[in-house]
Amino acid sequence: MKYKIHNAVVIGAGTMGAAIAAHLANAGIPVTLLDIVPWKLTPDEEARGLTLDDPVVRNRIVREGLERARKSRPASFFTSDHPGLVAFGNLEDDFDVIGRADWVIEAIVENLEIKRNLMERIDQVRAAPTIVSTNTSGIPVASIAEGRSEGFKQHFLGTHFFNPPRYLKLVEVIPAPMTLPAVVDFISHFLEYRLGKGVVPAKDTPNFIANRLFSGWAGFAMDYILENEYSVEEVDSVTGPAIGRPKTATFRLIDLVGIDVWEHVGRNLAPVIAHDEHALRYLRSERVNHLIHTMVERGWLGNKTKGGFYKEVRQNGQKEYWPLNLQTLEHQPPGKPRFESIGRARDIEDLGERLKVLLDGDDRASQLVEALTYQSFAYASERIPEIADTPKPIDDAIRWGFNHEAGPFETWDLLGVKETIEPMKEIGFPPAPWVEEMLGNGYPSFYQYDGERKVAVYSPARRRYEDIERSPSILGLSDLKVIQKNASATLWDMGDGVLCVEYHSKANAQDEDIWNMVSLALDKAETEFEGAVIGNEASIFSAGANIFVAVMAAQSGMWDELEAGIKKFQDLNMRMRYFPKPVVVAPAGPAIGGGAEVVMHAGRVVAAAETYIGQAEIGVGVIPAGGGTKELLRRVLNPPMRTENALALPFLQRIFELIGMAKIATSAEEARQFGFLSDCDRVVLNRDHLLAEAKKEVLHMVKSGYHPPLPEKIYAAGRDGLAALRVGIFMFKEGKYITEYESHIAGKLAHVMAGGELSQPAWVTEQYILDLEREAFLSLCGQEKTQRRMWHFLQTGKPLRN
Repeated sequence: MKYKIHNAVVIGAGTMGAAIAAHLANAGIPVTLLDIVPWKLTPDEEARGLTLDDPVVRNRIVREGLERARKSRPASFFTSDHPGLVAFGNLEDDFDVIGRADWVIEAIVENLEIKRNLMERIDQVRAAPTIVSTNTSGIPVASIAEGRSEGFKQHFLGTHFFNPPRYLKLVEVIPAPMTLPAVVDFISHFLEYRLGKGVVPAKDTPNFIANRLFSGWAGFAMDYILENEYSVEEVDSVTGPAIGRPKTATFRLIDLVGIDVWEHVGRNLAPVIAHDEHALRYLRSERVNHLIHTMVERGWLGNKTKGGFYKEVRQNGQKEYWPLNLQTLEHQPPGKPRFESIGRARDIEDLGERLKVLLDGDDRASQLVEALTYQSFAYASERIPEIADTPKPIDDAIRWGFNHEAGPFETWDLLGVKETIEPMKEIGFPPAPWVEEMLGNGYPSFYQYDGERKVAVYSPARRRYEDIERSPSILGLSDLKVIQKNASATLWDMGDGVLCVEYHSKANAQDEDIWNMVSLALDKAETEFEGAVIGNEASIFSAGANIFVAVMAAQSGMWDELEAGIKKFQDLNMRMRYFPKPVVVAPAGPAIGGGAEVVMHAGRVVAAAETYIGQAEIGVGVIPAGGGTKELLRRVLNPPMRTENALALPFLQRIFELIGMAKIATSAEEARQFGFLSDCDRVVLNRDHLLAEAKKEVLHMVKSGYHPPLPEKIYAAGRDGLAALRVGIFMFKEGKYITEYESHIAGKLAHVMAGGELSQPAWVTEQYILDLEREAFLSLCGQEKTQRRMWHFLQTGKPLRN
């Protein structure tokens, strides 16, 4: 049977269900969100004379859930338009929509009886090919489908999304005993290609893979922390980026998840893992359970109550987060814990080398890292083959579910498997027997590598390496041949006549080395190749221009050199725009300032869905000067001004807000609405597929007979438009929305946008606007306040408003 998903139903409008519905809408899937009918009126509904039969009351729960998703930050939806794809209703009046759905996702309360009752109702109305899945995080999937029809069971499985589903890549797919392989394959493919997910096949074991390991690790960590009297701040300063984990570290993560959720998971997990002595030892820790239960009793549930291991406090109008003293159970002013080992490791990029430095230390931070690292290795190895047959599903689940830099077995390989055995035993965490058996059989690591790429994984059951099947839609840079490399960029041969320029400067900031490599790529593409891609595998596409170079040049009076650098960047962008062969830019993550300007000058853009484009130059006291202002004028102002008697001011205001307020698009689709992407640019939801899709786009453009666009004039509103913008700037300054100096920067921007003091509107060349951009940029760089802004940003990473 061929399956399709043209529409879906999500049942349960809580945090998770509404967010899943939002992400389906992000992928262009019409979805209906359902929830229960309220059993009593709110005081407001009573005051309005409503009854339980009124539709507004009957849909209140689902409507409020959808509204929370719409307002959530970080945003659940790609744009403010995407909620339009989500209809809503209730489980009594609108249950018939399930009969027309291609996929039904259950995301209701974690109660087996309630879930079974719901599945019984769904079984009665679902169409034969409808796939039904549960988002349960811990209840056995098979038990939820007990008593259902054969057709239902064949089309039923677990799809465990991680929260928030838009941002966390992991979905664990858990087949039930009768689930058809075709259903598993179809849903797995749909999740990967349409929703952009990292799919991990999981066994129907308690809490599956990621949460099972997290419970065993977190239970130990909390017990160890309390036993050794570490503070909340000490732990979070150690267990974040320093060891390859997110900034939420340990206690901020628990606050994010919810302390009540922590207690609920631990209470439900312990009775069903009687065989797991390792985890039970810590899940039953009296000191841990007493702490967590006390916090729940006090209503300290984490972020949702603005108080947990951190408490939100207002001090002199400023928001602070006071950590909990784990001994006194009182929140106290924040401090700044310092550890020598963390200081030594901080600037080491390679995770393995960073961990080695930390493990070689002798302070309390090193002791904590040693305990957490070796216990995590031991526990992960013990869970094979119960939760997974090889290390790979475990590593994928931890990387994708918790945003760790590497999974436990990947990290173990970095440190050396053989080298860690004795240290692990010394602190009481020996690995599972199969690990030493693996070493004894002549396999030195959990993965077999070809350069940096993992090509095989060790199977304890088969006692040998098994090849890793690679998705054909993934093209890694490590698979490619290097043509040339410098300090900031590498030129790769992607095959089939396509080049790739990869940035790898700090924050992928634009600099001379990058520009030289892009120029080389274009030179080679003119004669030897079909086209080029500009993209990388980093979390940042490009954070903009190299501010340090700009401020040093300005303070040294190197004006000719600074102008030449800006001109080189402008000319390179214009060369890309009018290049005779396809140049595809493939951004992902932040593409700010100069990064946004590169994107806007591409022949075509293939962007990751999570691409954040914007012109934020005003924060460092300048305006866009690599063609960014010119491009927004071309994209936003030009089209309406081709209509006779059109007014320029509304469109100038829109551009002015984008640049002057440093608005950053929160998704690639919002970037399209802002004008940073065009209608013909593509958005790819799976970040791992980005480079392969960009290469495909180059080849498609070649086959389609690509040719560059015709040169385009830019509408310049002249002095009337400039005057209108100046009035707006004056009003903002008088209203104290911007500072005196910000009004000066804004005036420079307005001058460029209007095309200067032209006596009447005119269509001018792109070069005319580029010259104005460059002149304004240099003028602002000469200002002491701009230089202070630049230094402040370099030192703090934050804008200065002077």
